[in-house]
Amino acid sequence: MNALAARFNAIFGGDMAGPLAALAVVVVVFGFASPHFLTGATFGSVAFQLPELGVLTLAMLMPILTGGLNLAITFTANIAGLTLAWTLQANGGIDAGPGAFLLGSALALAVGAASGLVMGLVIAFTRAHPILVSLSMMIFLRGLGEFLTHGGDISGFPTFVAPIGHGSILGIPVPLLILIACVIASHILLSRSKLGFSTYMIGSNIESARYSGINTRKVLVLVYMLSGVMAAVAGIIMLARFNSVRVGHGESYLLITVLACFLGGINPFGGFGRVLPVFVALIVLQLLSSGLNLLGANQHLTTAVWGILLIVVMVLRWFSAKFIKIVK
Repeated sequence: MNALAARFNAIFGGDMAGPLAALAVVVVVFGFASPHFLTGATFGSVAFQLPELGVLTLAMLMPILTGGLNLAITFTANIAGLTLAWTLQANGGIDAGPGAFLLGSALALAVGAASGLVMGLVIAFTRAHPILVSLSMMIFLRGLGEFLTHGGDISGFPTFVAPIGHGSILGIPVPLLILIACVIASHILLSRSKLGFSTYMIGSNIESARYSGINTRKVLVLVYMLSGVMAAVAGIIMLARFNSVRVGHGESYLLITVLACFLGGINPFGGFGRVLPVFVALIVLQLLSSGLNLLGANQHLTTAVWGILLIVVMVLRWFSAKFIKIVK
């Protein structure tokens, strides 16, 4: 048994055991509970619904690894989507060309980066708690968006935008391909780059990282800027998927991004965690949502189950840590 566990850890990593076990449980339970669960329609639905949540989770991941949090990701995504929408509207609306879309996307990414830049600068130079800083940014972005849109939607986009949210390439949904590209980029950034190493160091002990010669202020600013850019990518996907933009889109995703990170083995205090287990955890949560929908549960019950699952994950991790101490 020990040899099997060692081999599994060597191939997948010890932090993959929990997400893979949860995936197996969800598939088996709902596979027996509903004859329609293990079908192509279910997995196709998951493939289209997963990307915006997945990209937002990646936006949450890096701040958590530094021991922080970015509560403004969903409203950053919405403001970025509004930026793209306004650019398209200013250049003809449904008659806007690809050039207007590229310009709007660049501006949307810049808005996301600017949001992260402001948070990163405040956190890095004032040492204010990331929860307070990101909460303030969340309130600001929400109020700004409501003021500019008067609480309404913006819709009416060119037809070539729709495939980004609903199209497929060789049978693979386009938004899923975008998510996979973001997962690969995040994995490489965290595991192969100096910024990734510095991110883990800061999460483990920011003072030790500073004494080791790491420019912790620069790293924190970059981390929150990248978080903002990733949130903006999610905003572009949501615009294409819903064919409209409003300030409240994806507001319920905030809880789920945190849950996905913790279910994927991310240390809530920073310094430890990988992208791939978080990706598996995202699949688990989306399959859980689809399974509950097939059983007739509404979205409110699904949200309640996610909240309970977050508590269960924290309790299980506490018991696991206690068990390891006893064994040692």
